[in-house]
Amino acid sequence: MFFHKKELQYHAKPERPDPIFARQLQEVLGGQWGEISVAMQYLFQGWNVRGNGKYKDLLMDTGAEELAHIEMLATMIARLLDGAPVGDLETAAKDPVIGAILGGMNPQHAIVSGLGAMPADSMGNRWTANYIIASGNLLADFRMNLTAESQGRLQVSRLYAATNDRGVKDMLSWLIARDTMHQNQWLAAIKELEAKENVVVPSTFPRELEKQEVAYTLFNFSEGNESATGRWAQGKSMDGLGTFNYVENPVPLANKPKLKPAPEYIFDTPLAVVKGRDEQIPPNLI
Repeated sequence: MFFHKKELQYHAKPERPDPIFARQLQEVLGGQWGEISVAMQYLFQGWNVRGNGKYKDLLMDTGAEELAHIEMLATMIARLLDGAPVGDLETAAKDPVIGAILGGMNPQHAIVSGLGAMPADSMGNRWTANYIIASGNLLADFRMNLTAESQGRLQVSRLYAATNDRGVKDMLSWLIARDTMHQNQWLAAIKELEAKENVVVPSTFPRELEKQEVAYTLFNFSEGNESATGRWAQGKSMDGLGTFNYVENPVPLANKPKLKPAPEYIFDTPLAVVKGRDEQIPPNLI
């Protein structure tokens, strides 16, 4: 159950309208790594936790907060769109300043959303649930959450550097700080689960069923052998169950594949050279 409070979690008021930046801000609202994605990802992960406990609460707490961030960004975008030209655009565009605004803003902000935010990225691509991961394995999911927060913080930091509006910077500074917390909390949860389960997902797959002889081998498929100097190529494996080894010149372990010819009704290119038209037509079709 959710309750909506009319107050925002944090300020979302720019110094001045900026329809061009409103378009850019759409990326961290409705893009792949935007607030809609993380909100839905955390909530579905939380809803799918079988049973209650601290991990479910952590997911639901964070998912609910991300909904608040969606509202903050939507409010900021709407305020950045205040005063955007929506009348006679052809006449308005004769003014160089307005022409530049029209050339950089998303026309759908005027035509589709009525000077409001949209569930879309900065190019107008609609948000899709394909962006979210909710596998039911908390260690796998928390690692994806860490990636999402890393990418999100990176994009918000780039937007922070792209504006001089103190009101926008103030809100983005809040979001960057919350992303700092969220990266740290997912790292903490990952470390806790790794201490319980080990680092490889899933931890319950029987080790005797995997090919142990290649479970800790790095194959060199690049020119040179620089990758051999990494921690991943030597010493104890990160799960503590094996030893890393490095194969500089890997050789194929299987023969060249030979596939059976396709059935006649598939009409693939004949494997043998055909000499006449009659030979090309399957007998059952003559």
